[in-house]
Amino acid sequence: MTTLDQPTATAPTPVTSGDRPVRRELGVANALSHGFLLLWGLLTVLPLLWMFISSFKTNGEILADPWGLPGALHLDNWARAWTGAHIGRYFLNSLVVVTGSVSLTMLMGATAAYVFARYEFRGRQVVYYLFVGGLMFPVFLALVPLFFVVRNAGLFNTWLGLILVYAAYSLPFTVFFLTAFFRTLPTSVAEAALVDGCGHFRLFFRVMLPMARPGMISVAIFNFLSHWNQFLLPQVLLQGDESKWMLAQGLFALSVSQGYAGDYARLFAGLSIAVLPVLAVYVAFQRQVQAGLTAGQLK
Repeated sequence: MTTLDQPTATAPTPVTSGDRPVRRELGVANALSHGFLLLWGLLTVLPLLWMFISSFKTNGEILADPWGLPGALHLDNWARAWTGAHIGRYFLNSLVVVTGSVSLTMLMGATAAYVFARYEFRGRQVVYYLFVGGLMFPVFLALVPLFFVVRNAGLFNTWLGLILVYAAYSLPFTVFFLTAFFRTLPTSVAEAALVDGCGHFRLFFRVMLPMARPGMISVAIFNFLSHWNQFLLPQVLLQGDESKWMLAQGLFALSVSQGYAGDYARLFAGLSIAVLPVLAVYVAFQRQVQAGLTAGQLK
């Protein structure tokens, strides 16, 4: 007759106080990190809030009480900035150019990144590193040769020339980011589409491109912000004809003229108009940006 072994009761492991210093250190680190983020948030938000509040004041209120609230909402400051300072025209010019440049950048960058990520051919790494190498060159280093290239091509003082230059400077980052993103997409879906008779072009536009939507949205937003805030390239490539100026050029001219005229209310209103699209894009697509940045890390 055999007997079953009875499970022996094990004494609970006593909780030692050795982990208390670790928890205390983690708590201090979290408090410092949250405090730094709070300070950084205040340094970012407070100047923007002060600018928006000042855009509704009169010039006398800005000079007499720069940190106070406006006595009344003077919406005529925004109207004078939109029409009198031609901010509305510059705003529409920037919207047209940025829309064209971002669309061209995403089309060319996505196709190039897909080829680098999915196809094997001789010299692929060399061409890829040539694309990525463009990230090492700042814009201002190529302003002089770029000026002569655009002028000799007959694109000086034209929106088309500025769109092509914007797209060229944004391609290295776009290709670098999307190449890594396309490599994370499942190959089984592409193989199944090819077996079903799908061609390479249809595979890219109908299957792979919709799957890469989070990454595409993230890169498109980064490119939009970069193109919208660009000042050096429009200042060099768009000269003379003020009707073709970008918003950054118009704001620069407004800051110089209104600084001497003392019309600070219109200046703050023009700055607020320029900032609103950037804030709107970020608020509307912040979840897509976070999803695109983290999706490439998961398989």
